[in-house]
Amino acid sequence: MKFARLGVNIDHVATLRQQRGEFYPEVERAAEVALATGAHQITIHLREDRRHIQDRDVPVVHNMCQKFGNPLNLEMGASEEMIQIAIKERPEWVCLVPEKREERTTEGGLDILDPKNFERIQKACDEIKKGSPKTKISLFVEADEEVLQKCLFIKADAVEIHTGEYAKDFLDKKDLIHHLQRYRKGCLKMKSHGWGYHAGHGLTFESLLPLLQEGDFEEYNIGHWIIAESVFIGMGHVIKEMLTLINQHPLKG
Repeated sequence: MKFARLGVNIDHVATLRQQRGEFYPEVERAAEVALATGAHQITIHLREDRRHIQDRDVPVVHNMCQKFGNPLNLEMGASEEMIQIAIKERPEWVCLVPEKREERTTEGGLDILDPKNFERIQKACDEIKKGSPKTKISLFVEADEEVLQKCLFIKADAVEIHTGEYAKDFLDKKDLIHHLQRYRKGCLKMKSHGWGYHAGHGLTFESLLPLLQEGDFEEYNIGHWIIAESVFIGMGHVIKEMLTLINQHPLKG
């Protein structure tokens, strides 16, 4: 049986560090704890404004991932600066995400229906693939049929579905059926074309369960909740609990 992978996003360890401008807490140590506990990959987002992860963190975290034989998933905007960083570092995965300086966190998926944005994302993927052929690329998008169809014209390997609205509706105890139906439909479409189907944003231990029961997503990238809960019971314990939950729900097919 196959089970979903867990990518642990450690951005907010860096957020805590940057608040005081100290060397601690160390993102390298966070990556080590997560991987030693069983996390399948580490995710970090190097933002244009460098609000948490810094340039120096990327090779350090990547080295730790390589030590464990696990991939680094580097989230980034599709700017020329970030493209060159990705080509230099050659992470196993790049996840292209939208970025706005004024946002608290990523607020939605890539708008690839806009012709200019589509061209920019397409160009970024082409450059990354040319400069780092072994790097796989995921596109952070909404589970919209038209958006997913458009993704298929880009040289990428997977989509990561933005689960932010689903997560909010879960917390507000709203009906989730329409979210689950869209995710299910999107899964069938992308898998039929050989693409990976990932998910992330806003997920907690509780809101993860309905998605696991559906069995559509083969990878989840979760950060803020894991780091927040770790304040109370420790990072290793939180990750162990989440992996136990994941391994109770095999993927479909």
